[in-house]
Amino acid sequence: MARRIKTATAEPKLPSRDEVVAFLKSTKGKVGKREIARAFGIEGADKTWLKGILKELEADGVVERRGRKLHQAGRLPPVVLADIVGRDPDGELIAEPADWISEDGAKAPRILIVAGRRARPGAPVAGVGDRALVRVEPADDGGPAYAGRVMKIIAKKAAQILGVFRAMPEGGGRLIPVEKRSHGREIVIAPGDEGGAQEGDLVAVTTVQPGRLGLTYAKVRERLGSLASEKAVSMVAIHVHNIPHVFSAAALKEAESAKPASPEGREDWRDLPLITIDPADAKDHDDAVHAAPDTDPGNPGGFVVTVAIADVSAYVRPGSAMDREALERGNSVYFPDRVVPMLPERISNDLCSLRPHEDRPALAVRMIVGADGRKRHHAFHRVLMRSHAKVAYAQAQAAIDGRPDEVTAPILDGILRPLWAAYACVRKARDAREPLDLDLPERKILLKPDGTVDRVVVPERLDAHRLIEEFMILANVAAAEALETAKTPLIYRTHDEPSLEKMRSLGEVMASIGQKAPQTGALRPGIFNGILRSIAGSEHETFVNEVVLRTQAQAEYTAENYGHFGLNLRRYAHFTSPIRRYADLVVHRALVRAFRFGEGALPADVTTEQLAEIAAGISAAERRAMAAERETVDRLIAQYLADQVGAIFEGRISGVTKGGLFVKLFETGADGFVPAATIGDDYYRYDEAHHALTGDRTGESYRLGDPVSVKLVEAAPVAGALRFEILSEGRKGKPSGARRPGRPFSGPKPGRGNKAPFAPRRDVKVRIKGRKEGT
Repeated sequence: MARRIKTATAEPKLPSRDEVVAFLKSTKGKVGKREIARAFGIEGADKTWLKGILKELEADGVVERRGRKLHQAGRLPPVVLADIVGRDPDGELIAEPADWISEDGAKAPRILIVAGRRARPGAPVAGVGDRALVRVEPADDGGPAYAGRVMKIIAKKAAQILGVFRAMPEGGGRLIPVEKRSHGREIVIAPGDEGGAQEGDLVAVTTVQPGRLGLTYAKVRERLGSLASEKAVSMVAIHVHNIPHVFSAAALKEAESAKPASPEGREDWRDLPLITIDPADAKDHDDAVHAAPDTDPGNPGGFVVTVAIADVSAYVRPGSAMDREALERGNSVYFPDRVVPMLPERISNDLCSLRPHEDRPALAVRMIVGADGRKRHHAFHRVLMRSHAKVAYAQAQAAIDGRPDEVTAPILDGILRPLWAAYACVRKARDAREPLDLDLPERKILLKPDGTVDRVVVPERLDAHRLIEEFMILANVAAAEALETAKTPLIYRTHDEPSLEKMRSLGEVMASIGQKAPQTGALRPGIFNGILRSIAGSEHETFVNEVVLRTQAQAEYTAENYGHFGLNLRRYAHFTSPIRRYADLVVHRALVRAFRFGEGALPADVTTEQLAEIAAGISAAERRAMAAERETVDRLIAQYLADQVGAIFEGRISGVTKGGLFVKLFETGADGFVPAATIGDDYYRYDEAHHALTGDRTGESYRLGDPVSVKLVEAAPVAGALRFEILSEGRKGKPSGARRPGRPFSGPKPGRGNKAPFAPRRDVKVRIKGRKEGT
């Protein structure tokens, strides 16, 4: 507890900026505005003054904020994801934070890795190149700024290079690396070093000594499959990102020996007509819903909404082989051609899948909703249920719109219409809450039987999607509230508000299109919704939606609650998808423990610190999955466009850097790069204020969000890279006269320079139209 500091007078002396910073520096643990106010005796209206001082310190980069907690700028949290980058002169390992971001360009602090006190026998040993979760504390011995202990190795060093083997007639071959940044690099496989690789095989190689002419030589160490086979593209991402995809024998044995859950200790809800509503191609069903008008005269116009979720905790026990595998994977990974599940198929697609007309164990929450859509009460139950129907989104929507079929006709009046009526109520509360409402349709890749791209479509956004999304959000909030009330530790789904730097950049972008961003008032999602409404229907609509998305922080899992900015919720926890997310399984176990539901509970000795470690690990696994999914889509699209080199496409500038322009095509959503050196005959400089490249001699500029025509110059399917030539003229402007003497008019080399504030990023998860859960 922070020491309370008071003066002898009745009116406490307000601290100076330096005193606040000194307090942050000297205080260990979590420090927020409340702790500072308590320490200096700040009360009443003076708290407004403190809030202003803290905002000034944050804007000046003196302090940083994580959630609702503050710390001195540059200080690391107690647990960080770090990369081990080398050794010091004494041979000790040195690490750096993996996600270090500094607005002023400061170098990442270095962490001296110290040996753990009680290493488990056979535990993996960290080495240079590994990524790990590290518990850190400041060091004051003149060496690295921090000392740290490795808690868990997230990814071992990639000692091998992955690529596609191209055979040479005289023997040996060449390797085409799968990494984008290695595109164009030539690696030679000498005769005798092919390792049995055939033309088109995906292989792992280790490099050997450099050869003549500076070429790199390598030996094939492992054949990973043929790219001519189905599902080859996702296989590349799996190996590049070291995604676990083969279950251990112990985990499979546990899954196969699992018996259907017993009705003992469960409420019998098999007569309640719950139904599942999912995508038409869904293979597992982990949530079912039901709604009925509330008969309580004290709640006129209200509804009883029930959400039942597959009870994975009944089969996957803490510390079991399946549990260890699920924790390592963190989540299921979804590719266009396959799914890498978090749990074995016997669990995910059989025992825990809420199939129609089959008994299944579930954790259910029954919620009382008022006519205004606000949740008045909730109660959790451990039940045995039976889904009464399996319905696809489009199928349910068609029935409500007057086109029922043989599945939906019998349940239209008794089940579907009450669901839609309850959703109409819930939507009122949702609209009043005003969460972030981005309109960024998701593209879906449809494949041919051979695994290649057939076409890219944008699925229609239906009320059926919104209904399930809102009911799942309501259940997730109920889970977080119930566990907080029971004082049971849990893992939250949190989403911080945008940083001041991102907000300043957004203001500059809005100014560049003649719009103003709000400058005063508390930061709320409604501010962004107002911006989006102001440009709805204009030529800037898609562009501004993307810019607002990039302004947002990245959602994550934490053991500390700091709310969910995007959903505008004070507390939120993932509860509704334990088949595919480990965080949800932890929440299920916590509910079993809190309400004494029986076996499968969260162990009583699990601490908040341990949950923080789990949360950091599964957040890293989520980012890994998102990167793998994104790269797979890039490779499939590049493969799809490979035979269209020379074709002309319409698109929009989606990113601007010193090295050139990123362009997103309208039809497919594919991203490609236009090197600055290939734009016209001018020298194009990066104009950070206007997010544009501007020619020295002509004043012509290309700005973020501008529609352009491009010609496809090169497609590299293995790397997922596209290179365009821009055909459109830029915006007219005034020449700067800054031509470099003695130099031709050419841009900087592709790939050089720092990423711009709004260079393309797709690692933010907030509510985007088209997702089942916008979280």
